[in-house]
This record gives sequence, structure tokens and C-alpha cells, in this order.
Amino acid sequence: MTSSRRHHLKSLILQIAANWLEQEANETAAAKDTYMQEKCPAPDLSGDQAALMVNTHTHTHTHTHTHEKVKEKLLSFSYRQEICRKLHQALDKIDEERYDAEAKVAKSTKEIEDLKLKVVELAGVKKPALKKVRMSADAMLQALLGGKHKVNMDLRANLKQVKKEVKEEATEAVGDWRKNIEDKADRKKMFETS
Repeated sequence: MTSSRRHHLKSLILQIAANWLEQEANETAAAKDTYMQEKCPAPDLSGDQAALMVNTHTHTHTHTHTHEKVKEKLLSFSYRQEICRKLHQALDKIDEERYDAEAKVAKSTKEIEDLKLKVVELAGVKKPALKKVRMSADAMLQALLGGKHKVNMDLRANLKQVKKEVKEEATEAVGDWRKNIEDKADRKKMFETS
């Protein structure tokens, strides 16, 4: 395969992958939107407050103007309290769901870690191939002990010098071979009796 053909195929594969990633991102965004609309609906503020306002204005004006304002404030305050209660209930429910989700994620993460450890145990730890390094004994000790310690490993200097002695072999006259055999037999008897 020529390099231009290989380059062309590689660029096609990258374009297809980019399209897939873009499509996946769009699907994820759409899923987020539907989830948010499902779990967090928009608050309904239109109906009750308008009804309260209408109810306060339809009363006869026999009451004083200040009495109507106090009543309107009380009604709107109780309405706000009710909205706050509903929001707190929704928050509590969401917190419970979040806690449950976090617990599931933590459990799943622990299971994943355990499975990874099992895979490593089953596969076994591969030991890297060691490279042969030529290093003198002095260099090894210096590497182990650090640069501060100077160690001389001249092993030959520590050896005892032994003077070679020339053994003088007995230059006995080669005698009767029977005599030698008898001597050896006597030694043999000596060991057998002891």
C-alpha cells in the first residue's frame, strides 16, 4: 500500500470518528435536556398568585385600605412559604437520590478496582528483561553506597600471598613392587580394625 493511499484512508477514518463523536455529543446533550425537564420542571408561579391578587381586589372597599394591604401581604407570604416548603421537599428528595447515586458509584468503583487486581493476579506480573551492564565492582559499590563513600575493591590486594614451594619428590629407588603392595595391605588392615 502506498503512503498516499494509507494517508487517505487514515484521514477518512478520522472523519468518520469525528462524525461519531459529534453525534454522540448531540445525543448526550439531548439526554441531559430530557432528564432535566423530567426531574426539574419549571415552577408554576402563574396561577395561585394571580388568583390571590384577584381575590383581594374583588372584596368590597368597605375595609380600610391598610387592612387590604396587610391581608395581601399575609396571603402572598403564606404562598411564598408554601413554595419554599415544596422546594425544600424537592431538594430533600434530590439529595437522597444523589446520595444513593454516589453510593452506587463508590461500590462500582471498588468492584472495578478489585477486578483490575484480579486481572493482574491472573495475568501475572511480567518481569522486564534485564540488560547486561558491564560495571566494575568499584562502580557497583559506589552506585549502591552513593558518591560520598569511596570503596576500593581491589580483591587481589586482600589475598594472602603464598610462596610456591617446589615439592621434592622422593627419589627413592624403584624397589620391589611386591613390597609396596604389602605396605598398602598393612595400612588397609589398620583402618579396618579401628
